[in-house]
Amino acid sequence: MTTKVSKGVLTLAVGSMVCVGLSGLRGTAQAQHEKMAPAKATITKAVAILLPTKASKAEGRVTFTEEGGKVKVHAEISGLTPGEHGFHIHEFGVWSEDGMASGGHFNPTAEKHAGTDTAKRHVGDLGNITANENGKATLDLEDASLKFHGPTSIIGRGVVVHEKADDFKTQPTGNAGGRAAVGVIGVAKP
Repeated sequence: MTTKVSKGVLTLAVGSMVCVGLSGLRGTAQAQHEKMAPAKATITKAVAILLPTKASKAEGRVTFTEEGGKVKVHAEISGLTPGEHGFHIHEFGVWSEDGMASGGHFNPTAEKHAGTDTAKRHVGDLGNITANENGKATLDLEDASLKFHGPTSIIGRGVVVHEKADDFKTQPTGNAGGRAAVGVIGVAKP
């Protein structure tokens, strides 16, 4: 019986030493990892790949590049009906068949819906994109409201191309109709 108790105490003692030793190694490894970690990288570029909603053929790519305190937006979209289409950043970076999972316009500053020429507006209000007779649209704009960091960051948000034109008046959506395509804004390699 004494031998069994001695073996049990010995096993417990060895197990405790192993745990203590491993926790010490973990702390050392963690400290070394922290020393080797590079400085936090600044995000300077993001991209969204637009996928069509159920009843649409619209698709494309939107690139966001930060330069000089502004974000340059370049969009190339195809499969649209000819004419203007609302073009917005929405609350959530989620695609769904009807596009509704992307939520409403991204509006962290609680402003009214308006065009890009208005100082106080939703961060996500990017105006309209115009498709030619072949359903192709290209857009280039610069916007100081768009950010990659902080409470107004667009990273992880959704980009939505709407079925109709944004009228810049109707609150809170601009009466731009359903969602033709949705993409998620993700960090891209500069």
